[in-house]
Amino acid sequence: MSYRLFIVIALIINLSVFGQSSYQVAVLKYSGGGDWYANPTSLPNLVKFCNKNLGTNISEKVETVGAGDPNIFNYPFVHMTGHGNVVFSSEDAENLRNYLLGGGFLHIDDNYGMDKFIRTEIQKVFPNNEFVELPFTHPIFHQKYEFKKGLPKIHEHEDKRPQAFGIMHEGRLICLYTYECDLGDGWEDEEVHGDSESKRTEALKMGANIIQYAFTAAH
Repeated sequence: MSYRLFIVIALIINLSVFGQSSYQVAVLKYSGGGDWYANPTSLPNLVKFCNKNLGTNISEKVETVGAGDPNIFNYPFVHMTGHGNVVFSSEDAENLRNYLLGGGFLHIDDNYGMDKFIRTEIQKVFPNNEFVELPFTHPIFHQKYEFKKGLPKIHEHEDKRPQAFGIMHEGRLICLYTYECDLGDGWEDEEVHGDSESKRTEALKMGANIIQYAFTAAH
């Protein structure tokens, strides 16, 4: 059975009726010493927000899956974050490539300090593709919530504008990389970073758009 057929069958089983089927999302564990485990409350909070506001039925138990783990095919959405070094082995790269080409979706959120590493490592996954900046007209900004100017700016860091980059395959966005935005920090519990309620809501709404796109428009 091909990887694409395998994951499509899994998606049909898990996503047959958006908002009714129960499914899980996962955080990506990677090598290199970077803190893949950063922002532990982020994804659980996003799941709760989506279940409440999108009518999804995502399990609140967020799993961890290795970059080279075949179990990654069980998750239609995988989130990756961190501040530092990222290393993908050749096996990791092949597994991630098969997962993404087969219908999976990877969201990479730079938590500050990840950029120079992830750009190199994603070339192992897609040697013939580069990140391209998504225009503000891309559907991911126009799901349940409207973001006419693209990503919201949650944390300043280098005082650069937030940018959304993607890897495309046959017209489908399969990997989203959010840079100089720090959505994940905005998803965390309020007391972790002290972000205002409006900033946290902006971040959660954009996260909900990503989830909705990954589970519907991307397939």
